Amino acid sequence: MADLNGGIIGVENSISTQAEQITTFNSSGTFTAQPLSTTAQVLVVAGGGAGGGELGGGAGAGGFRDIAAHPIPSSDVPVTIGAGGSGAPDANGAPGSNSVFGASSPLTSNGGGGGGAVSGSPSADAAEAGGSGGGGGVIAPSSGGGAGNTPPVSPSQGNAGGGGTGSAYGVAGGDGGASAVGFVGDDSPVPTIPATAGDGGAGSPSTASGSDVTYAGGGGGGTHNASGVTAGGAGGAGGGAEGFGAGTAGGSNPTSNAAGTGAAGSANTGGGGGGGGNSASSAGGSGGSGVVIVKEPAIGIASGMWSMNAVYDNVKAGTWV
Repeated sequence: MADLNGGIIGVENSISTQAEQITTFNSSGTFTAQPLSTTAQVLVVAGGGAGGGELGGGAGAGGFRDIAAHPIPSSDVPVTIGAGGSGAPDANGAPGSNSVFGASSPLTSNGGGGGGAVSGSPSADAAEAGGSGGGGGVIAPSSGGGAGNTPPVSPSQGNAGGGGTGSAYGVAGGDGGASAVGFVGDDSPVPTIPATAGDGGAGSPSTASGSDVTYAGGGGGGTHNASGVTAGGAGGAGGGAEGFGAGTAGGSNPTSNAAGTGAAGSANTGGGGGGGGNSASSAGGSGGSGVVIVKEPAIGIASGMWSMNAVYDNVKAGTWV
C-alpha cells in the first residue's frame, strides 16, 4: 500500500464528531446524552427558601453545585427541579426543595432555608438550614442565620444565612455559592435612625448555559418602612428578592406598622424570597424555583492510527483531543 498517511502505512482514520449540546431543565424531566458523551458540565441549583413573615429575614438561596466534568451514563438520567418555598403571614418562610440530577449516585443541591420571622413562638425566630441557610429573625438576640451546606456534601454548597439580634429590621439569607453570606440588619435594642435591613448575599456565576449567568442570590430583609427607617434590603445578584419596603420612602409615623409582602425570588435561579413588613399580616416572598443545565462538550474521535503529521497539525491548531 502506498505511503499516504504521513509516514505510517495503514488504513486512513475515520473521524466521528459530536457538537456541543446544552440542555436546560426548568421543570423536571429526563436527560438523554449524546452517543459519544461520557462526562459533561452539570449545574444543579435548588429551589430558594421563602422570606420570613412579620419583620422577616430574607431567605437563603437554593444550593448551588456546578461540576465541570460529571460522569454521564449511557442510560437516561432523571432530573428533578426543586420548587421554591412558600411565604405565609405570621410565620417563618418555608424552605425550598432539592434539585437532583441522576438516580444512581445522584448530584443533589439542597433547598435554601426559609427566613425567620418575629411573629409566633420564640422558636419561630430561628432560620432554616439548607443548601444555603435562611436569614435569622429580628427579635431574639440569640437568633442566627441557618447553616448552609446542610446536609454536607463535597464539594460544599451554599453558606450560612445572616444573623439577627435585638430589633434588627430583617436580615439577609446567605448566598448559594462561595461568596460572603448576607449582611445583618441593624442590631440596636431600640431602632437607630435610620435603621437598616440586610441585603441578600450575592450568588455565584456559571457558564453552563453558554453565557456567564449568576444564580442563587439571597433574599433581602423586610423593613418597618416608617419615617426615619430606611428601605428594605436588596436582593442578592442571582435572582434574590428584595424585602418589603425596598426602594420606598417611609410613612409619617415612626411607630406605625407597614404591612406588605416581600418580593419573590426569580424563577429558575434558586433566588431567596424577601422578608415581610412590620405587621402580623405581612408574608415573606416565595423562593425562586431551581434549574438543571447539562453542557456536553464537542467531541472528535478517530479510529485506527494517527500519523505524526496529523498529530503535529492538530496539536499546533489546538484541536487535539
